[in-house]
Amino acid sequence: MAQSDISLAYPANAHQFAETALKDTVAVVKGSAGTLYAVEVDNTLNPNAASFLKMWDTAGAVTLGTTAPDWIVKIPGGSKPVSLPLGGVAFAAGLKAAVVTVGGTGGIVAPTSNVGVRIVYS
Repeated sequence: MAQSDISLAYPANAHQFAETALKDTVAVVKGSAGTLYAVEVDNTLNPNAASFLKMWDTAGAVTLGTTAPDWIVKIPGGSKPVSLPLGGVAFAAGLKAAVVTVGGTGGIVAPTSNVGVRIVYS
């Protein structure tokens, strides 16, 4: 697991959160309000199993399997899709993320292999 956060030149004041092995531990992407610009999830190491990126708009505690996610993105097995929200998506309190093998609120099982995630935000 290798997590990083770097500043970007564009969009203004943007950062890139990157985690090479995001799984069933909730990661803090940003602890305050902001804008989500892009998400890339690399599920190529799980060729036969979908993974689900769950994201929460909160600065508070998140309990995986209990706290309802604000966004859930299904990532097909063996794929590396990129989602680019037009103009960005605002989040009011903070941004947290985790990756599991079942969608919905209740999914808590980690993918078999590492899932890489890059999130661009300001």
